[in-house]
Amino acid sequence: MNELPIDFTEQMRGLLDENEYKAFLQSANEESFRGLRINTLKCTAEKVCRFLPFLTERSPFCSESYYLPQSVKSIGDSPFHHAGAFYVQEPSASAAVSILDVQPDDKVLDLCAAPGGKSTQIAAALSSTGLLWCNEIVKSRAMILLSNVERMGVSNAVVSSCHPDILCNSLYGFFDKVLVDAPCSGEGMFRKDPAAIAEWSSEHSRSCAVRQTAVLGSACKALKDGGTLVYSTCTFSAYENENVITAFLERHPEFELADCGVSFGKRALQKAVRILPQHGGEGHFVAKLIKKGALINDTEYINGNNSVFPEKNIAFSLYDEIYKERIFGEVLAKTGDKILLLPKVQLPPLSGLGVIRAGLLLGEVKKNRIEPCHALFMAGRKEYLNNYVDFGYDSDTVRQYLHGEEIEIGGNVKGYTAVLCEGISTGFGKASGGVLKNRYPKGLRSK
Repeated sequence: MNELPIDFTEQMRGLLDENEYKAFLQSANEESFRGLRINTLKCTAEKVCRFLPFLTERSPFCSESYYLPQSVKSIGDSPFHHAGAFYVQEPSASAAVSILDVQPDDKVLDLCAAPGGKSTQIAAALSSTGLLWCNEIVKSRAMILLSNVERMGVSNAVVSSCHPDILCNSLYGFFDKVLVDAPCSGEGMFRKDPAAIAEWSSEHSRSCAVRQTAVLGSACKALKDGGTLVYSTCTFSAYENENVITAFLERHPEFELADCGVSFGKRALQKAVRILPQHGGEGHFVAKLIKKGALINDTEYINGNNSVFPEKNIAFSLYDEIYKERIFGEVLAKTGDKILLLPKVQLPPLSGLGVIRAGLLLGEVKKNRIEPCHALFMAGRKEYLNNYVDFGYDSDTVRQYLHGEEIEIGGNVKGYTAVLCEGISTGFGKASGGVLKNRYPKGLRSK
């Protein structure tokens, strides 16, 4: 590891007792932790561990998170990664969502969401109920976020690229829970990214605190009375952590700091948590805030008959061709040439909020037909699909599919057909004459 800045080591000496400080300095010269989180929207941990036998140790931060040995390379080439069966995520990064304690039917805002690790963790906890709204102000990063949301099979999300203040003012009091994983100086990245050390300065840390204070001040507006707001960073600095929380509570007496309710990490402000490398993760700070008042569950559902467009009947026919049941609801909408299946939860007006995608992309209008989209199949489960082929994890056929090749499948399968890997939806093709014409997106194919 590169030499740590003197200002940084002095900062850490002030935060830790002597034994903790020595342990931290020792950890600076050790290898960084790697991990992945099983996506329970699409599969079980038992299935993934059966095919990835090196996953032997769970992390303490999330029950679906496992340590990834340093000896394992190119995990992104795994068919299960293509299938969205797991998300590669530094172990302590899963702590914030664990502390947020998402429950089915919650409406949750992830305000600084890219690249999507915490958003897809929230989606798994929601288990296709309620609503996930994930936002990223930088448009290019928001597109990466969207790609990960689709890969992980999330059907009940809105993805936007909007300034936090505009978004939260427009969605005032709408969410049960809000996550602010704030942009920070990244001190928890030092062991895995030497460039983060070179870019660090105490001045940068203090400037981050100014931005974090502003984002947190916006985020609180979107929360209901009685709701939960979790603030997290991947840095150690008190300027960006304790000081931000203390200043927020002084300005917002309607909030109180709650105990995170976890056994991992080191306590900060008595109730918040700081995770250090000696705790089994690269570094995170998490604080849980409760907005005073009674939480009212006012989730409403719409009947799906409020949007009319010429291709609606064709869209339903395609939906029914692929799925045995209308498992994603019946709320169809059209934007441009795209047909969407909107989340079942009552949505607020979306205009002016930088919405890139609302719900699940069913297909695109092409002249007098609708072509189904990759996302529609990625969100599906085997038991609901009309047509599918199921390839083995180590099979030549799954590798051929991920390379974009046509595949001989035989049998009587015709039309749009889901491609599964060990029962997990990985994409689709179109079957005709015993051959599956590949529809795996070119930008996602294996090299």
